Amino acid sequence: MIYVLLMVEFFKIGLLAIGGGLVTVPFLFDLADKYDWFTKTELANMIAISESTPGPIGVNMATFAGFNAGGIVCGILATLALVFPSVVIMIMVAKMMNKYSCNIRVKDILGGIRPAVLALILFAGLELGKIVIVDVKDVLFLTIVLSMMRIWKKNPIYYLCLSAVLGILLKIL
Repeated sequence: MIYVLLMVEFFKIGLLAIGGGLVTVPFLFDLADKYDWFTKTELANMIAISESTPGPIGVNMATFAGFNAGGIVCGILATLALVFPSVVIMIMVAKMMNKYSCNIRVKDILGGIRPAVLALILFAGLELGKIVIVDVKDVLFLTIVLSMMRIWKKNPIYYLCLSAVLGILLKIL
């Protein structure tokens, strides 16, 4: 039963997650509320790890949740269930875009999807903020890193590494 449940839940996420990995986060928060496959704190940690490592957030989380729920087989099934709709949709869209890319209705549809994707990403950011920012020190850290990013336009990897080192140092001190 767990196999089917995992596949159905992650298939739905894969089907609705238009716009990339961060769009899957609101759906993953719902899963954390519905099932004991992972906690919201584990989700926040997985997002941090996923943003620092290669691979999409949704795929990493599907693998993690599946493995937590039922081992290696469930991890593989959850991952395949998440990826399958995207692969099918991308093949269909690629074939159709060549033919209909100049159509005004297609442009209108894509224009309507963009704000929805942005809303899902903003929601994910707000939900993560509730988990990650727990005291004044976190707000100060966030403000400093955001300010540095605005002042010095460096590669995001630089700020990820710097934040990791600062986080370790602050935990030690």
